[in-house]
Amino acid sequence: MSRIPTLTFLRAQLRRARQARGLSQEELGKLVNYSSSYVSAVELGHAPVTPDYLARLDRALDTGDLFGTMLELIRFHAAPDWFRPWEEIEREATSLRWYGPTALPGLLQTEAYARAMLALGGELTAEEVEARVVGRLARQAVLTGDRRPQFVAVLEEQALRRQVGDRAAMAEQLEHLLTVGAAPNVQVRVVPADAPWHIGLTGAFILARLDGGVELAHLDNQLRGQTVDSPNDIAALGRRWETVNAEALPLGQSTRLIMEVAKTWT
Repeated sequence: MSRIPTLTFLRAQLRRARQARGLSQEELGKLVNYSSSYVSAVELGHAPVTPDYLARLDRALDTGDLFGTMLELIRFHAAPDWFRPWEEIEREATSLRWYGPTALPGLLQTEAYARAMLALGGELTAEEVEARVVGRLARQAVLTGDRRPQFVAVLEEQALRRQVGDRAAMAEQLEHLLTVGAAPNVQVRVVPADAPWHIGLTGAFILARLDGGVELAHLDNQLRGQTVDSPNDIAALGRRWETVNAEALPLGQSTRLIMEVAKTWT
């Protein structure tokens, strides 16, 4: 067995811990306020293993933080080496400004959308895809935690209309955008399809502001991403942000457009 636990190993340990205490799936579900069908689905690999579920299990089964720690190990090792520094920056940021021309931001993705995105190309094994889905969903806690950065996402209308996964996944994803976008610290704005070509279309980027005013950025390419801290580069990306922000519809109009496109997926 690898020293780094996998999701398959974690699910097996959850089942063994339940059985060792003589609990049925229904009995455990009542203890942690989850349905027996969810307990079964987690153990069989048909439902995601979430931090909240594991925290409740650790308390109910008196396992300290065993299962939560295992999930953190899986999440950490699932992330590419080049992305781990940015995850730390996200957790420390007071504001995040995201722009992407082709896909939706990881911090706003649903499980189904994230899984479909990560499975594209067949470069990751099923186990690796699941681990990265867990990691991506866990990252989203930054938007609801104690620090709660101000998060502004500017995306292109084409990203709302480009199918990722099946139609049900797209309908769920756009409804999720509307739900999360209603939070006071989150804004989701859309550049309409009839907007002229602009400099932002050359690539996605994220700008993060930390305590003290320090700014950093993250850029993606076909192979990997990189964290940028050069003042000149940050200034250039700041100007590009102003461009894409100016092209985006106001918040109310963006919300209405997302609602309109969501209806086309149902």
